[in-house]
Amino acid sequence: MQFTDALGNTFNSIPKEELRIVSLVPSQTELLIDLGLEEQLVGITKFCVHPVDLRQRKEVVGGTKQLHKDKVAALNPTLILCNKEENTKEIVEDLQEIAPVWVTDIFTLDDALQTILDLGEFLDVVPIATKLVEEIQNEADSFAEFMKGKSEREVLYFIWKNPYMAVGKNTFVNDILERNNMINVLPEGSRYPEVSPESTVKPELLLLSSEPYPFAEKHQKQIEKEWGIPAMLVDGEYFSWYGSRLRNAFTYFKSLHKKSD
Repeated sequence: MQFTDALGNTFNSIPKEELRIVSLVPSQTELLIDLGLEEQLVGITKFCVHPVDLRQRKEVVGGTKQLHKDKVAALNPTLILCNKEENTKEIVEDLQEIAPVWVTDIFTLDDALQTILDLGEFLDVVPIATKLVEEIQNEADSFAEFMKGKSEREVLYFIWKNPYMAVGKNTFVNDILERNNMINVLPEGSRYPEVSPESTVKPELLLLSSEPYPFAEKHQKQIEKEWGIPAMLVDGEYFSWYGSRLRNAFTYFKSLHKKSD
């Protein structure tokens, strides 16, 4: 049986006893664990922090954009899992010399749920994947009801400092913001543009993500003073991880809204 990834590449099914997976996407690494595939997972990145002790149990092959090809090759993988945004085209092409590379491409919650189902089918864990998607969809539906009648807020979602960078539209984070009735004030265009206090863009609220830059309280006070706009620290994993972490994301979003009401 053949399967197709987000780039249209085709793959033959791999018997579970032959599966040796290297995952270069932290949120998808966590997903593999929750799909019951920890035994088949042989290599991860240094950013694969969930479960917390996973890096002590699996071979770390580098980061998402800088990795050690020789370490990947030494693991004799039969499948490498990448993402179009997280990993560069050069990395994907380089790794295709070692093993088949499955690439995901995710812009919305619907994309994320379909990806879980696709991987569930390809990796022969359909029942677990289906149950997970149902749980996430139920949480998303409950959250949509919770958000009815809540007013919209114009926001900027910061991901970096020095220079300040924010999340643009046509991104997974933007889709999650919209579900929170948060309107991204950035215009269409660059997905991760630099922004500054002198910009004509003036939101009501600045969201300071915990990743990739680890914004903390000391940054919050400084940025509020610099921009003259209230700022809120948020858990970036719940806004940007598109795997099984979504199961708990909507409970977190409810707590954010209750806190700011």
